[in-house]
Amino acid sequence: MRKTFVTLAGLILLSIGALAAGEKGTWTGWVSDAKCGAKVDAACAKKCAEAGQALVFVNDADKSVLAVSNPEVLKGHEGHHIKVNGTVDNNSLTISSLSMEKDQTMR
Repeated sequence: MRKTFVTLAGLILLSIGALAAGEKGTWTGWVSDAKCGAKVDAACAKKCAEAGQALVFVNDADKSVLAVSNPEVLKGHEGHHIKVNGTVDNNSLTISSLSMEKDQTMR
């Protein structure tokens, strides 16, 4: 019984460590501002960003809104459909690279 408990505890600690490291991946989505969130509007996002609102990433897959730890990467892409490579950790996206998607039509 004790051996099983120690093994289970070890697996749990390894799982927690993996989650703490963050999820690396590639996602497509839209650049919006924190105030508008998933209601992406290019003109509004630009205006709100100029007024100090943080830029956010709206994931295509589930429409989740992620804070961006390095928002300067998104400057000039307000309202654009983009593909990002990066890491998600604690509901915050750190972008390592960004490219424009050809399709700029909201879905």
